[in-house]
Amino acid sequence: MQKALLAVDDLRDEYTREMALVRQNYERTGDGTAAIRRRSSVVDRLLIELWKRAFADQPGVNATLLALGGYGRKDLFPYSDIDILFVFADEKVELQTHEAVRAIIQSLWDIGLRASPNARTLKEAGRFDPDNLEFTLATLDHRFLAGQFPLYQKLHQEVIPGLVLSQWNTITQKLSELARARHAKYGNTIFHLEPNLKECPGGLRDYHLALWFALLFHLKDEREWPRQRGGVFQSARGDAETAFDFLASVRCFLHFRHGRDDNALDWQSQDEAAANSVGLETRGTADPSYWMRTYFRHARIIYRRAVLLMEHLPAPVSFYKQFRRRRTPIAGTDFYLDQGRIDINPGAQFNDTGAILRVFSLMAAHGYALSQTAEDRITDALPVLAIQIPEGPYLWNALREVLLGPHAAHALRTMHALGVLEMLIPEFHGIDALVIRDSYHRYTVDEHTFLVIDNVHQLRQPSAEFERRLGQLIQEIDRLDLFMLSLLMHDTGKARKTGDHAVTSVEFADSLMARLDFDAEEREVVRRLIRMHLEMSQALRRDIFDIENVRGFAEKIGSPTLLKMLALMTYADIKAVHPDALTPWKAENLWQLYMATANFMDRSVDEVRYHAAIDPTLLNRIRAMVPPAQFDSLKNFLEGLPQRYMQTRLPEQIRSHFLLAHELADDPAQLDLHPHANLFDLTVVTRDRSQLFADVAGTLAAWGMNIVKADAFSNDAGIIVDSFQFTDTYRTLELNPDEKVRFIANLHDVIAQKLSVEQLLARRSHHGQTANFKVEVGTRLEFDSTSSSHSTLLQVVAQDGPGLLRRIALALNQHKCNIEVALIDTEGESAIDVFYLTKNGIKLDESEQQSLAKTLTASLEGMRLAMKA
Repeated sequence: MQKALLAVDDLRDEYTREMALVRQNYERTGDGTAAIRRRSSVVDRLLIELWKRAFADQPGVNATLLALGGYGRKDLFPYSDIDILFVFADEKVELQTHEAVRAIIQSLWDIGLRASPNARTLKEAGRFDPDNLEFTLATLDHRFLAGQFPLYQKLHQEVIPGLVLSQWNTITQKLSELARARHAKYGNTIFHLEPNLKECPGGLRDYHLALWFALLFHLKDEREWPRQRGGVFQSARGDAETAFDFLASVRCFLHFRHGRDDNALDWQSQDEAAANSVGLETRGTADPSYWMRTYFRHARIIYRRAVLLMEHLPAPVSFYKQFRRRRTPIAGTDFYLDQGRIDINPGAQFNDTGAILRVFSLMAAHGYALSQTAEDRITDALPVLAIQIPEGPYLWNALREVLLGPHAAHALRTMHALGVLEMLIPEFHGIDALVIRDSYHRYTVDEHTFLVIDNVHQLRQPSAEFERRLGQLIQEIDRLDLFMLSLLMHDTGKARKTGDHAVTSVEFADSLMARLDFDAEEREVVRRLIRMHLEMSQALRRDIFDIENVRGFAEKIGSPTLLKMLALMTYADIKAVHPDALTPWKAENLWQLYMATANFMDRSVDEVRYHAAIDPTLLNRIRAMVPPAQFDSLKNFLEGLPQRYMQTRLPEQIRSHFLLAHELADDPAQLDLHPHANLFDLTVVTRDRSQLFADVAGTLAAWGMNIVKADAFSNDAGIIVDSFQFTDTYRTLELNPDEKVRFIANLHDVIAQKLSVEQLLARRSHHGQTANFKVEVGTRLEFDSTSSSHSTLLQVVAQDGPGLLRRIALALNQHKCNIEVALIDTEGESAIDVFYLTKNGIKLDESEQQSLAKTLTASLEGMRLAMKA
């Protein structure tokens, strides 16, 4: 007989009142841990009462109700599901209680709780399902709620421990696999612009991962449940508990803010959390960068501890290896090496910093990791070690060994996390978890520094041609140790929010070098490299094939050795900004700038324009690819093209462009479109005309394409070779293959002046949509008539958006400016475009620059405001 629904109006009202109090208390105190504990208690009372009502006519039924998962840990967040488990003595009891159980579950939903129920007989509860590891993990965090306590005791003391111990290897291996897959999904890093508070590395899932591993290890070793859940995971300093309290407060904030189980810490949530000092000890308003700095510090603690426990899993050992000696003492220390992990003797006393530095040099050389015990012992001993900090050559030799090791970044991260690095180099403390809060910089400044060092060491095992070429420079640097020290210190000046950070970094490096007893020559090498570490990045924003730019850059650098170090530093620095910052295009430009500058220093600089009479080598190489009847046409095509074009194209690409130019007599607009990685490459070959660049850019904008790179070239015959790299924002070409034909036809007709760009823009469905900017970028214009002997440089920094390049090109056309070279780049939400301009064959004078600036500013600011509105 079907059981009548339970009356729950009073319980619904009680839950509503209690949750209102939970929210009020949270908003008053900011204590997320207290909030989740209180909600757990509220739900406990409701479920106990529901059990009483449902089983009022079966008071002695042999069944029990358990809380599982987060609810079982009493970590019930405001909108989290209610994980519960009904356990029955046998199938007969399960059948007998079916309607009562169904009534309890229905009542939970009626009250307003999202129930996630499970039901097992006692026998079923002891079976392991390898395809449902989540259920087994949830049972690790079980708690008695109602029903027959003896049945619960049997489950708690016999069934669950028996299942875990019998399947221990399978459970731990599968748990490790799931964790590694989740970490890989998020790039194996805690550093995300908009992290998921639960799933990202260093989030709450990793906190629970550490608890599970600690519990599993304890059950295996002690054969019983621990008296204090999570005690193996926590350290004496309580840093993991503090990190959890912070994350708990933030997750409560997100749940209340969104009114649902939403754990995405997006940009706007970060602003609001900082404004309310969510999770901080002090109330009031905090800077968003400071608030995110706190988040990353806590995430780092949790991530490290979770990974250390996960890596504590014993590796499979072969039959023969089990007879080999496992522990190898590290000479002169109380540490020993055990299967790739460094541990410490239980009775060791810390009073020698040198011994610890030897351990870190081994980590840098071989990639070894410290055990959790060793890490905790080192951190606890810091006050004693700090009394006698080594200085002078002794300290430098120890640091030098770490910096030169292939795993230097790994060793330095560990030193930093344990406080050893700051003890030795206090100047580094200012950039600990320091956030540069924009949409371009992915990592905190300290992590960025470690990535820079890692990027240089990884050049010893290159995976791309540009890495192989740059890697060769490492062997040519005499003082690689000074170079690596410069990398370690190059951004420490960012700790001061005002002034030139390179100047401040030099000041901090000077302070360190004084303690290391560096001589004047060594100090100057480090000073110059840090002081000039941005010069090559800035030079890349100019035409790197312009002889005057190369001359100016070479004169500023002065030394071939410094040039090599700057090339490596610039490569590593750009690559460490975020995973996609260093494109193959940028890497190739960096190499070309290095080569051009090195050649200039050797007094063998290339010509600005190509002339077959001066250098017939390229002409002869491409002649072999075309019929003899086209030799003269090929020579005319190449004549007068910029060297930049020649040096950035393969001979096969140049031949392809020539063949397109050869067809101009039959069709005035020649196009080549093909996908390239996540972008599309478009080449336009046609005869020069007014507003050509603007029309192509406008057509791409009309189709919703986002231009990320572009350049423009012309030869002496007035043939234009324009190249555009763009993303298909709305995946039009991917999802609608037939549209590619219409897209190319539109481009063709616009270039041939058979179709107006304005017509395309007018019917563009995406045009005029409001943009949601994370970071607002103001418009900045810079003119430079000194860097080039024949052109005026215009650099435009503006908010990136649809149609931006067309607006710029139209303004240039309105002032009758000819674009000699265009270099288009995008960083995050900033467009950074450089144009080499002439008017009537000469540079722009002062009045022409002012007039053009006025037009551009009005146009671009109008566009930015329109997108924002």
